[in-house]
Amino acid sequence: MRTLSKARGFTLVEILIVVIILGILAAIVIPQFTNASNDARASSVQSTLQTIRSQMELFKLQHSDTPPTSTAITNWQLMLTTSTTTETNVTNPAGTNFGPYMQTPPTNPVNSQSAVGTAAATNVGWVYTNTAGSNQYTIQAVNTTGNGVLTY
Repeated sequence: MRTLSKARGFTLVEILIVVIILGILAAIVIPQFTNASNDARASSVQSTLQTIRSQMELFKLQHSDTPPTSTAITNWQLMLTTSTTTETNVTNPAGTNFGPYMQTPPTNPVNSQSAVGTAAATNVGWVYTNTAGSNQYTIQAVNTTGNGVLTY
């Protein structure tokens, strides 16, 4: 004699509940991952700016408390070559006492540009300003649209 066994499995309601729970979890988790990439990019910009500023401070310290001029830094050449304490531009380097301060021009992680300008633009990665006759300067990253700067 054969006995009938009761079929075991999941009901449609049970499967539906599991799918709904997974959907709710996905709705919570996915936006956090999209924000994570933006946070990582911002962190990378902060780190790059910190490195640039520390190298400019070293330049300033070794060049009689004089930061690079705005025109001398437009292509990073002043930071990529050697110099003496009296030089503030790189046209005719007189010696090899100091530098280079950077190995390659830094690329802005937000807009992938490495050029330096005095104002934000789509083809500029960094905005550098320096007050004439002063030892004050600022370096900022340009945002993705090129119409503003990111201040950290």
